[in-house]
Amino acid sequence: MDDPSDEFSGYIMQLPDDCLLFIFQHLDCGSDRESFGLTCRRWLQIQNLNRRSLQFQCSFTMLNISSLSQNNAQISTFQLYRLLDRFPNLESLSLSGCTELPDSGLALLPLHGLKLLSLHLDCCFSITDNGLSSVASGCSSLVILSLYRCNVTDYGLEALSNSCLALEDLNLSYCSRISDYGVRAISENCRHLRAIRISYCRNLTGASFQECSQTLTYLEADSCRLEPNGIRIILSGGGLEYLSVSNFTLCTRVDGPVAISVGFAAKLRVLNFRLSRTIGDDCIMAIAKGCPSLQEWNLAICHEVKIAGWESIASHCHNLKTLHVNRCKNLCDRGLQALKTGCKRLSVLYVTRCSQISVVALEIFKLARGNVEVKEEEIMCICPHGAFRF
Repeated sequence: MDDPSDEFSGYIMQLPDDCLLFIFQHLDCGSDRESFGLTCRRWLQIQNLNRRSLQFQCSFTMLNISSLSQNNAQISTFQLYRLLDRFPNLESLSLSGCTELPDSGLALLPLHGLKLLSLHLDCCFSITDNGLSSVASGCSSLVILSLYRCNVTDYGLEALSNSCLALEDLNLSYCSRISDYGVRAISENCRHLRAIRISYCRNLTGASFQECSQTLTYLEADSCRLEPNGIRIILSGGGLEYLSVSNFTLCTRVDGPVAISVGFAAKLRVLNFRLSRTIGDDCIMAIAKGCPSLQEWNLAICHEVKIAGWESIASHCHNLKTLHVNRCKNLCDRGLQALKTGCKRLSVLYVTRCSQISVVALEIFKLARGNVEVKEEEIMCICPHGAFRF
């Protein structure tokens, strides 16, 4: 007597591919989705066609970059070729941490990269303009691209800007060989750009953002040599909401931060000045008056901010919710008193190692502003990028 389960299995195997794909897409359990392809080669192919994201074992996250030195696993060009053939519908690919991957490893992207929306090449030290040219010619739909610590130059960025017109999020941090020329090509051609990171790119002045799209809302430029006119140009789009320029002492002119208050920063919500030791009261007063939407301000280790600066923040930052004043040498009891009476929407105050604040003054602040969470710890990152996902 025939086993009924055999007959049922026969019916399942006769289902067309689109029905099997529909079944696979509606599997809620992760283990079921992973084991789907173990049934037979046909079902494995259905599973492979449905794969949208791929990240290798050697990859790391930006939150755990220290793992790069602890993990020696690498992927060869041949392995990458086989995987790109196996998963033709990838939308997200992370090769971050593949430090030895050569330019030739990206040579198949013109054949397999058309559907890619996100590509991460962080710390791929062997990737140069040749590899970036493969990205440009094969990944025209890219929305997110991270080139953190890659050895690309302006010519690679120019090729990228001519093809990847849909770019919204670009990470160029620690790309030491780029200059205003390459970033200008990106800002002129990629008209949907919303977030860009150029931290530690010390050949940039900010002038490259002359034709920047009004869609730009997020900029990280820590330890850059931005000039005052460059900052004005960056803000001229009028849409910037997040600006991080920590360690601003490298600026060629100490009056650079005043440019933030020129009238284009009406939408600025988060501002990071951490470690900007040369910023004084004049800059703080101008920014406090010129940035009415400011909700979070990091002034940690800004030693030149004194009474006039703190009083201006208290008087003009009506929407400020989070303030970082860690290790500010010139924040005293009088400055804390001003913050206590002003900043009516303040909800979090990070304060630690402020030597001129007495224990009594801090306790009085806590009693008077019971709605403010006083955190006696230092937070390096003032705002996660997740708050600005697009």
